[in-house]
Amino acid sequence: MPSPSESRRRVRTYDPARTWRALGAQVGHVRVAVRGLTGEQWKWPSGLPGWDVRLLVVHMVRQVEAVGVLLDEEPPPAGARTVGLDTWALSTAGIAAELDASTRAEEARTADPLAALDTAADRLAALADEATGSDRLVPSPFGAMRAADFLVTRLVELVVHSDDLARAAGVEVGFDRHAVAGAVRVLADALAAKAPGNAVEVRVPPYAAVQCVEGPRHTRGTPPNVVETDPMTWLRLAAGRAGFADEVDAARVSASGERADLAPYLPVLG
Repeated sequence: MPSPSESRRRVRTYDPARTWRALGAQVGHVRVAVRGLTGEQWKWPSGLPGWDVRLLVVHMVRQVEAVGVLLDEEPPPAGARTVGLDTWALSTAGIAAELDASTRAEEARTADPLAALDTAADRLAALADEATGSDRLVPSPFGAMRAADFLVTRLVELVVHSDDLARAAGVEVGFDRHAVAGAVRVLADALAAKAPGNAVEVRVPPYAAVQCVEGPRHTRGTPPNVVETDPMTWLRLAAGRAGFADEVDAARVSASGERADLAPYLPVLG
């Protein structure tokens, strides 16, 4: 069922057709980048604890495969209560150990990660009608989800891990604008769910602005507590790839007001 914060706030919606195009585009960017990896780059640290670049790519393959895997499973019963994007984002940390173990097992079975990625991408392309159906439900690890919402979670995964790949292997990875916009908005909304309130306005232009953190509510003019940053810095903060104080010190985040320290509420994604 929706979280209490999802019930109180107006839940953001995503156009399934636009999500589908963004997902396909981001998968394409990942395929180009992975084709350019050399033998040594596959062994480089990914930046994620205990993972090299090969393991990261296998994990990305699994994110692409997940759409077809869940569509193949028995759907939840009609009328089943669903979980939304806030719940998904805030629950991923709870299955981190399971994901690590299953990704390592899959990596051991994968002879060629690039070939696996190409196969997963080709299969994904054939699933448009099923995946974008507004009423289709799929079973996620956290409860039933609308298939269209699950597609949005794939945007978040691929955009965050595309940045991981670019930084770890030193390769250029393209970013679809709509994929980045979706990922930014999902994680900004998840922050508002994790730290409900109206004392701080978080701005990630041009994609998102949310209010969060308990405290005095502002009614007009510039709010007294404002945090602003660029989309990629926000994604790194929200996914635990960067520390809030470090990004403020580096002038990649501006934070004004006595309640503008978001460190206690980050990351939002496990």
